Amino acid sequence: MTDTPLKKERPLSPHLQIYKPQITSISSILHRLSGVALTLGLFMVTWALIALASGRESYEFFIEFCQSILGQLILIGMTGAFFYHMSTGLRHFILDSGFLYEKKIASLSGWIVLAIATVLTGATWAYIYRGMFIGGAS
Repeated sequence: MTDTPLKKERPLSPHLQIYKPQITSISSILHRLSGVALTLGLFMVTWALIALASGRESYEFFIEFCQSILGQLILIGMTGAFFYHMSTGLRHFILDSGFLYEKKIASLSGWIVLAIATVLTGATWAYIYRGMFIGGAS
């Protein structure tokens, strides 16, 4: 009979049930979700290209959809996902360079990224709507 050492139970890593959400963890989760949203947004881009290649009626139908409430929400969501994913990507690039690791600065940079994405999305759509209602972007 061989003596086998008792197998020690390894502690489980703390997960979402243990830690309260912080901007750094929420930022990481939103970065992944924005990447998924951008991937799903490729269906809109594909639809646009197919509609453009299929002729005037198909393209006009696509444009009508984009001008609907649902189309506007999807496009605004795609724009927000793009700016957020881009901003967090730049933040991660800076983190990979060895900066922003102090707790307060890491939290602040998460809030800054969220603010930048929000401002860029708002500015983009303000410009688009300005052009739609004035009769052309200047």
